[in-house]
Amino acid sequence: MRPDHETGQPELKASTIDVTKPRRRITLFKLGRIWAFKHFFDDKEIFKALADSYNRDRFRFEFKSFGARNDALKVLERAGFEYELVEDLRPFTVKLSRYSKYASLLKNSIAHLETPDWRIFLMKDPAAVEDAQRMGAEMYQGSYQMLVFR
Repeated sequence: MRPDHETGQPELKASTIDVTKPRRRITLFKLGRIWAFKHFFDDKEIFKALADSYNRDRFRFEFKSFGARNDALKVLERAGFEYELVEDLRPFTVKLSRYSKYASLLKNSIAHLETPDWRIFLMKDPAAVEDAQRMGAEMYQGSYQMLVFR
């Protein structure tokens, strides 16, 4: 390496710098007896590897056994994903008035339910929670015993 003409320090070439690709993160939620996550995969091979677990009606991946969930986690790890297993849904649960527009929240939610006054959403990750709050949603503070996300 040549020294930098101003500092006298060795000049680093772009090829000598390690650039680590940021790992993508997926949040898996325990919903009753299943584990579920929502993610759009740019790589069709990853989707194909998980396709048997995709619920087309709910637009999410669902795993009914620990074995199926763990197999999926291995696929995700090999594809360069990190994951978080979540059983406490509170940090991901938001509410919006039943009379508000909600289509944009639905797109980034794992599950939702309705009460006479509220639409309650389980958001797919922390960024989706922040987006929901920017759109007027509030963190849900009610009783979690009454919530049954499926």
